[in-house]
Amino acid sequence: MQIFSYLLTTIARCSNWLFVKSKVLPEHPIEDYELDPSIPTFYVARLDSVSDMVALDVMCKKLGLPRPSQKARIGNKELNRFVGIQTPPSVFGNSHKPSDALEHSKAIFEALKDDNNTDAQVIPVTILWGRNPGKEKPGVGTLLSNSLTPSWLRKCFVILFSGRDNFVRFSRPIELNQLLNDKADVEELPHKLLRVARVHFRRQKLAATGPKLPSREQLFNSILASQSIKKAIADEAKAKGLSQEEARLQALRLLDEIAANYSDAMVRVADRVLTWLWNKLYNGIEVNNSDKVQALADKGHEIIYVPCHRSHMDYLLLTYVIYHQGLVPPHIAAGVNLNFFPAGPIFRRSGAFFIRRSFSGNKLYSAVFKEYLSQLFIKGYSVKFYTEGGRSRTGRLLPPKTGMLAMTLQSMLRGIDRPISLVPVYLGYEHVMEINTYLKELAGNSKKNESIFGIFKAIKNLKNYGRGYLNFGDPISVNQFLNEHQPDWRSSIHPTETQKPAWLNKQVADLADVIMTEINNSAALNSVNLLATILLSNEQFALPKPQLLQQLDLYLGLHRNAPYHDNATGPDSSSEGLLDHALKLDKFDIIEDSFGSIISVKEKERALLNYYRNNILHLFAVPSLIAQQLFNRYSLTVDECRKEVALLYPLFAKEWFLTDLKTGYIESIFEYFAAKDLIAFDGHLASVNKDGSALAQLEMLGKVIHLTLERYAITINLVKRHQGLSRSELEKESALLADRLGTLHGIKSPEFFDKKVLSAFVTSLKEQGFIEQDEAAGIRGTESLHILEQYLKALLPARINQSIQHIV
Repeated sequence: MQIFSYLLTTIARCSNWLFVKSKVLPEHPIEDYELDPSIPTFYVARLDSVSDMVALDVMCKKLGLPRPSQKARIGNKELNRFVGIQTPPSVFGNSHKPSDALEHSKAIFEALKDDNNTDAQVIPVTILWGRNPGKEKPGVGTLLSNSLTPSWLRKCFVILFSGRDNFVRFSRPIELNQLLNDKADVEELPHKLLRVARVHFRRQKLAATGPKLPSREQLFNSILASQSIKKAIADEAKAKGLSQEEARLQALRLLDEIAANYSDAMVRVADRVLTWLWNKLYNGIEVNNSDKVQALADKGHEIIYVPCHRSHMDYLLLTYVIYHQGLVPPHIAAGVNLNFFPAGPIFRRSGAFFIRRSFSGNKLYSAVFKEYLSQLFIKGYSVKFYTEGGRSRTGRLLPPKTGMLAMTLQSMLRGIDRPISLVPVYLGYEHVMEINTYLKELAGNSKKNESIFGIFKAIKNLKNYGRGYLNFGDPISVNQFLNEHQPDWRSSIHPTETQKPAWLNKQVADLADVIMTEINNSAALNSVNLLATILLSNEQFALPKPQLLQQLDLYLGLHRNAPYHDNATGPDSSSEGLLDHALKLDKFDIIEDSFGSIISVKEKERALLNYYRNNILHLFAVPSLIAQQLFNRYSLTVDECRKEVALLYPLFAKEWFLTDLKTGYIESIFEYFAAKDLIAFDGHLASVNKDGSALAQLEMLGKVIHLTLERYAITINLVKRHQGLSRSELEKESALLADRLGTLHGIKSPEFFDKKVLSAFVTSLKEQGFIEQDEAAGIRGTESLHILEQYLKALLPARINQSIQHIV
């Protein structure tokens, strides 16, 4: 028997060496889970398989973990380290031999009980050969997938065809001594351990591969058979004078236009292509907070990714990162404009489903799309959609479009029993490939439709785009959100009801704002957006290198010592290293003279760099405001500062989707300024250090929000000087005056003239009680508006105030 076991293990090792390439997550389990390789360690796996044990053994040897092929010693007992819960079936039939996992578990607990001085750790390990979820109807693809427990013969084919895509995930260890202390009944503990492990492995498999795939025909038939679609077909036939069959065929065509056709083979090919692409385009992709998503998957949550939208690269990058985190790629809501050959079929087989820009006037399309989305949630697929609707042309978050979010909540009202969590995602780049196109569109050029020629042109222009950044934000439990804000929401649940409840619009709008706020909370600082923020605040867009590095140190220090939010990330590099990296991206010039180096923004990049500055402007809004107060007045108390910040912060929060100011944030900024010797601070009063360097640093930091304050001042002065303007007149005049001020002072920032931004500001003024609007009397300012006007006047330079007064 031992000879047979040795021979089998030797064959498995040879097969592993020839055919297997494993990916491990997390990459550093010892550090991530604080594992102690010196104590007895056991591994629990779903399948009692020699090939699984060998693949794990090879990986443990590389990682420096105790190897599962070797025995563990507790006291005077030697125990098997590898515990497989289920035995493979026989070659013919589905009968399984009884597993000895329970006996192994009992032996471990008994040994620990006999030796009270020994601690031990049990590590659940998920081993998947490929990520094919299998089909609901068995076929060849199912035989090679993880959907069935394979016999030794079928496992040979699985290793042969999927061995290069082996996936090994270590989970957080179970401390057995803790279990022994918590529960005196040792007899029950092995059973409990195996029950928990079985549930864990089911969730891990579902998270990594997704549910089994129905055939396209099966899916369409089930959707067309639903009560809501039958009613929509009947209504369509009646409204347009069609036969029932004609209306049904029309619904079928709409489904064919919308539905994804997910293929694991396509995803694996795309993975290899994208790996090549990222290596060609980027110096690296930084991913942060992915453990938050994995925690949701471990708990069995339905995950909906809601990222910001900067570039077409977002579709590829986020899906790629999710896949490499060991999670199934989500089904992606993509604009129907991307459904062109050959991109459309590739996207569709990678999980994209296509959505029209508008549903208005097409009730059948609306019903079909909603039912398709509901089916995705019911079957357990993760989904990704962009709440902004389209790509941001200015680098700021766009006001959310709530259609997809509303349909998500309506799907919950159909009685989905799994908890649903929204995962906000911040995406940032040191270079956005469409940036020149965005600038042209903001200048008035019409948006060009995507086409195959655009793809070829993009491929031709591939170059070094620096680094990419992907930060997962704090997940938002939809169930918890509704429980807190709409406690009676469950009473609206109906299996077929299509009418939305009266409370839905408000809750959707509030939830959308929470999503956008969480995205901005998770912003990423990088070399380009930091240098853009600094250099664009100087009129000549240039600084001597020592002064630039000094200011860069100030910004990095603010992030590290007085961060706006803990989820925001920054570079680990020094200011010198960041500058060297940024100079390689061809956005900045170095001018040498006898006094040293000057770093300046390239002429062609000046307007473009506003985009990158706008990615992170919100992170420095309050420090900039405080710096401007200090520069103007030389001394300031914390109470005065807090009162004045409170006047402007609600307007900032509405414009940039900011969270509430955290307790102690303002004090932490003062303390950091004091640590940098810019001010003297006794905990109550701040006094500016009046040497040239301190004043210069405060002045430059204060200028970061000047354009925002100037834009506010234009609209507020218009209201004050021309009481009774209609809203449309106010927005039109504000845009004209902004254009005039931009010409006078060389302002190139696109959002400074953006009518949508101005319109949103007028709405914010009304919501905060600064203006009152009456259809007959027009818009009038309140007493609060006068206070705000005077405050802005004190913050802005005299020449800017003079220009605004003259123009108004």
